[in-house]
Amino acid sequence: MPLDLNSDLGEGFGAWSMGDDAAMLDIVTSANIACGCHAGDPSIMRRTCALAVAKGVRIGAHVGYRDLAGFGRRAIALSPAEARDEVLYQLGSLEGFARAAGDRVRYVKPHGALYHAAASDRALADAVVGAMIDFGGGLALLGPAGTALASAAAATGIPFVGEGFADRAYTCEGTLVPRGTEGAVLHAKEAVAQAVSIAVSGTVRIADGSGSVPVAATSLCVHGDTPAAVEMARRIRETLTEAGVPIESFA
Repeated sequence: MPLDLNSDLGEGFGAWSMGDDAAMLDIVTSANIACGCHAGDPSIMRRTCALAVAKGVRIGAHVGYRDLAGFGRRAIALSPAEARDEVLYQLGSLEGFARAAGDRVRYVKPHGALYHAAASDRALADAVVGAMIDFGGGLALLGPAGTALASAAAATGIPFVGEGFADRAYTCEGTLVPRGTEGAVLHAKEAVAQAVSIAVSGTVRIADGSGSVPVAATSLCVHGDTPAAVEMARRIRETLTEAGVPIESFA
C-alpha cells in the first residue's frame, strides 16, 4: 500500500525561521503548512505554498491554538464554538495563499496541543470537523487513528487519514511520549527503523522496550524541527523505497 510522507513546514515568523523547508519539500509528498497561529506569517505562508506547488507537494492546513510564544504546544481553554471559528479562520487564510500559488488546501492536520486534545475530546474533534464542513468540503483530516478525530470524521463522511510518526517515541497506550521526556525524539537510525516498522508491519516498539503497539498509518510524519530533519527524511524515503513501499500523497 502506498505511504505518504508529511512534514510540518512554514513554521517561522518574521525574521525567525525553523528548518530547511525548500530541502524538505524535495522529499515529502504532503506539507502541513502553519497558518499564522502557532507559527507562520503571511509572507511565509505565501512562500511555502509557492514552493510546495512548484515541487508538486500537496498542501495541508496545520491548524493550532493561537499561541506564537508557546509554539502551539500549550493547552488553551477554548469552547467548541471558539475552536471551530479558530480552525475555519486559519483554513481560509491558507487557502488564499494556496490559490495564489495555483493549487488549494487538500487536508487539515491539527498541531501540537490541539492535535492531542482533539484526539481525546470528542467535542473538540467535532469542532475541527465542523470548521472543515463550514469551509465547504473537499478536505481530508490527518490525525491519529482510533481517536476522537477519526470518529468525528467518520460521523460526517469526511475522509480520515491515519498518521504515524517516524521521529517520535511511543508509549504502551500508542500515544506519543511527551516532548521534554528523555528519548521522546528519535535519532536518525531509530527513526528509519520505526518508519519501516510502521510501513511494513503496522507496529512500533514501545519506548521502554516492553513490546510493540499497533500504529495504523497511511501517512508518516517527519517533523521539520527535528535535528537533521532533512537528512533523516531522505534516509527514510530511500529506505522505504528499497523496501518496496510506494511513496505518494494521499490527497
